[in-house]
Amino acid sequence: MTSSALLVVNTNSRSGERLCASLGDLLAARGIDPLHAHCESREALPQAILDNADKIDCVVIAGGDGTLNAAAPGLLQSGLPLGIIPAGTANDLARTLGIPDDPVDALDIIARGEERRVDLGRVNDQLFFNVASIGLSVALARAMSRETKRRFGRLSYSLAALRVMTRARPFSALIVSEGEVARVRTFQVAVGNGRYYGGGNAVEKSAEIDDGHLDLYSLEVDAVWKLAWMARSFRAGEHGAFREVRSVRGRNFEIHTRRPRRVNADGEILTTTPAKFAIVPKAIRVFAPSSGTG
Repeated sequence: MTSSALLVVNTNSRSGERLCASLGDLLAARGIDPLHAHCESREALPQAILDNADKIDCVVIAGGDGTLNAAAPGLLQSGLPLGIIPAGTANDLARTLGIPDDPVDALDIIARGEERRVDLGRVNDQLFFNVASIGLSVALARAMSRETKRRFGRLSYSLAALRVMTRARPFSALIVSEGEVARVRTFQVAVGNGRYYGGGNAVEKSAEIDDGHLDLYSLEVDAVWKLAWMARSFRAGEHGAFREVRSVRGRNFEIHTRRPRRVNADGEILTTTPAKFAIVPKAIRVFAPSSGTG
């Protein structure tokens, strides 16, 4: 059984502030001694993990996908297992892993010590759990303010998407996959490691976060309004069946654009094109039901 944990609570997340006072006591009641970490920035979180690695048995994070993304380098380097208390807007990594929204149920999974090894994606020198993308999702991330997410939760994705799609324009890209080069006009290129992103959309219906590969899709529609028509398929991860959606599975991809374009990784704008994508297999241990979403 885990005996000590570095507890990180993102009090800026949608429910993090409410959870902050109670999580330490809830961990202690399950025989886990919490060591609280206060990080002023996402850049400070990996170092906080490494600085305390010899004092703890795991890292427990109450926050959303952005906070988990920030912790990834420290988790990868330390080898410490991760416990997740979903406290963000989308909680897509938790959804992929089958971790319940209820914090008490999520804590019970950590206390049981059931682990699952998961892959990480890498884009340039940045890690990601869920998806990294170029195009619409970057505009969407910039359109969603912290206050909007706190007030409207997952509905904020739909509200922001309506604003973004009215101004969306396609861009040219060169997609290099294993054995294939494609020049495309696209509204978005996304590369997924886990199954879910964007508040419950599926990258690909059969994707698993421990399957050793990445799933790429490119939205090559001739009119942005068609994406609304495809919305149900995106929720189910079946958009690859449309002729206008390029779908490729592999371990490595490259995306080149005429001018540098921002790359959104797990909801954070972290790098730009040209973007090289790779899989880091079985990179991190996570407390999660062994079956996950599968």
